[in-house]
Amino acid sequence: MKAGSKVSREVLEAADLVIVGAGFFGLTIAERAGHEFGAKVVILEKRSHIGGNAYSYTDAESGVEVHKYGSHLFHTSNAKVWEYVNRFTSFNEYRHTVVAKHGDQFYSLPINLGTLSQIFGRNFSPEEARELITREALREGITNPQNLEEKAIMSVGRRVYEALIKNYTLKQWKTDPKLLPPEVIARLPVRFNFNNRYFNDTWEGLPLIGYTAWQEAMVTDPLISLWFDHDYFDCKESIPASTPVVYTGPIDRYFEYQDGLLGWRTLDFETETLSQNDFQGTSVMNYSDLDVDFTRIHEFKHLHPERQSVEGKTVIMKEFSREAGKEDDPYYPIHSAQDRKILDRYRARQEQVDNVVFGGRLGTYLYLDMHMAIASALNTFESQVTPLLARKMES
Repeated sequence: MKAGSKVSREVLEAADLVIVGAGFFGLTIAERAGHEFGAKVVILEKRSHIGGNAYSYTDAESGVEVHKYGSHLFHTSNAKVWEYVNRFTSFNEYRHTVVAKHGDQFYSLPINLGTLSQIFGRNFSPEEARELITREALREGITNPQNLEEKAIMSVGRRVYEALIKNYTLKQWKTDPKLLPPEVIARLPVRFNFNNRYFNDTWEGLPLIGYTAWQEAMVTDPLISLWFDHDYFDCKESIPASTPVVYTGPIDRYFEYQDGLLGWRTLDFETETLSQNDFQGTSVMNYSDLDVDFTRIHEFKHLHPERQSVEGKTVIMKEFSREAGKEDDPYYPIHSAQDRKILDRYRARQEQVDNVVFGGRLGTYLYLDMHMAIASALNTFESQVTPLLARKMES
């Protein structure tokens, strides 16, 4: 891994494969190329660290592992992905739950039978709760939801939507929920039982060695070189046309924004080390009301209950959402109707580019969880990278 030095033209010309971006998609491609082909791989990373948005570091004062870009929770039901990631790290038994604060009360997320009983002030059987939500949707005249608000009301009723979803969504997206597509809310489970686990996946946990150590373990092959603080577009002219490139940066940036700027939400963070053992009693707390300008607070020590941190210290992080500009780190694709038109034009351009594979969250304009990025990378390596790499190494 190289930091503080400049990659030479000779290194780029000698590479069998160049990868743009050191997130999980790029690292997986690099590991596979080294393992399967013995390929010389150069990874160009614009940031000064490995791992993309999943990067973490240890806070010196508290000993707590901090996720620099907000809590990252690994979970999957894909046996191929689970087997693959366990080659590099084992996982703890953390099971993610979320607490939402509305008014002076705390509610369990995802929305479950306990949440519904608390908001409506009465106990429900599972069947009674289902009937209540069905009646509320019918009262609203919703049968085929056309936007996020209608989808949420159909799923949980107006009262729960108004309390826990509407204003949080306004803060997160700065857009009226009536103008957002219904699939935006699809990632939030709704359960008519008391299960408060956020994810339904077969496997879940945090890497015992930490994210950064896991990511570094993927690229220990000496044939793989990782160059930090390197913008691909500053190096592009030194890469031979015959060398395959895996590009995981923003797709609109690759084409110099010729068809417009795709819409993203970005996040800002305020991190504090506090002189107390426990700030909020849970890893993530959502703030559902508009009188609080941040969307949630992370407290990272709860992600690793198996670890000992410094007594009397904890680290919290407040998360703020806003629209992304060209120089911001993009997080969530907005996917407006206009965005989809722009994306179609870029995908048409993409089909005309030889020897370049587009992947990852930014390269596909899709929100990918970590396990999805790894699964996509494994599939992309087999279907697209392998033939390009085989041709390059035979020449």
